Amino acid sequence: MLTHLLQKLSHKPPTAVLLRRKTTSNEYVASRNRDPTFEKLMDKYKNLFKVIAIQDLILGTTTNAAAPPAVSLDFLNRLSQRLHLNRGATHFLRKYPHIFNIFHHPIKLQPYCTLTETALKITQQETTAINSTLPLVVIRLVRLLSMSVTKSLPLRAIFKVFRELGLPDDFEESVILKKSDLFALVDSGNEPNTHLLKLVGDIPKGEVVAAVDNWRVVECCKEDCGVDRNEILYNFKHSYPPGMKLKRSFKAKVKEWQQLKYVGPYEAVEIGKKRKNKIGMMEMEKRAVGIVHEFLSLTVEKMVEVEKISHFRKWFGIDLNVRDLFLDHPGIFYLSTKGYRHTVFLREVYERGCLIEPNPVYEARRKLLDLVILGRRGLSRGQSEPTGVSQGEDGFTEEVKTDSDED
Repeated sequence: MLTHLLQKLSHKPPTAVLLRRKTTSNEYVASRNRDPTFEKLMDKYKNLFKVIAIQDLILGTTTNAAAPPAVSLDFLNRLSQRLHLNRGATHFLRKYPHIFNIFHHPIKLQPYCTLTETALKITQQETTAINSTLPLVVIRLVRLLSMSVTKSLPLRAIFKVFRELGLPDDFEESVILKKSDLFALVDSGNEPNTHLLKLVGDIPKGEVVAAVDNWRVVECCKEDCGVDRNEILYNFKHSYPPGMKLKRSFKAKVKEWQQLKYVGPYEAVEIGKKRKNKIGMMEMEKRAVGIVHEFLSLTVEKMVEVEKISHFRKWFGIDLNVRDLFLDHPGIFYLSTKGYRHTVFLREVYERGCLIEPNPVYEARRKLLDLVILGRRGLSRGQSEPTGVSQGEDGFTEEVKTDSDED
């Protein structure tokens, strides 16, 4: 009797191998497989985010036309904690002489900070690139709204990702109002003083095609393609972090998941009808993966902060924790926790820390990242322009010592 009882207690149900071990959210994030290339990239980006925050404060100041925009160091020092400048604004600004210029204001008689000529040129280049790609911006907004169950999204949520989508600062006037045949701003019935951006134009069926569908077509059209078209019909491209051990059971589950049918990001879906069986839950998860994959594909740098994606979760009909979704699919996404934020990357579009297919806006922003990486180096005596920049093997800008750097 005792032997029979022990055998019964030790017996595991067949579905147990399909369930992730119960851990806390922080433990699950900490246990993920690291990718050194993405970690190195985020090491640079966490300082870039701070630079951009200060740059926006400088550019947002109103000055006379003759003088460049500038802010006082006293003002920036008061914001040090909010900007995560642990050693104060002055110390941070002096780390990047290629970007910031500290000077003594002749009238207000206190130290001020402005952008260098090089940094201003990069800002202008980014603005020019955004304005020249406005037709693509319209398409991105159409696609984003098409993924919504109600074909509408809160304007405040779009404001949170306007930089990621490559939208101009005045996109309400320059994009939404100018394209009244496609977009309309309507009041939200549930929340006062809240506007929804609604897609009012009729988009022909098949006009919007998901990025993963384009990848499948390209794969099938390759001359050396040995994959059956029916096998790749629902597949996503996978590439795993270096050194990640892929167990046989894990490979089997991924193969089963790849063959699973799902509703695409631009296909109509009935919300409220939840399927609690195993296949229904897997299909719902795969649909969520398809939506977030497409969302990242629409961004300029194919990366976005997880918290920002969460603002769209309800509108896309995603009834899952998006952060866990990224961790559950390490072959498609990479989650980084550097820089006081959780940032997710679309793995397949990156190689050696750079986009495989860059765009003009990304290239302008990459130049600012190069200046961040350069730090104090690259300035010879009497020069104000960066020198000594080269491309490293991993895709990052390297700091090349000049004669003035050797001290």
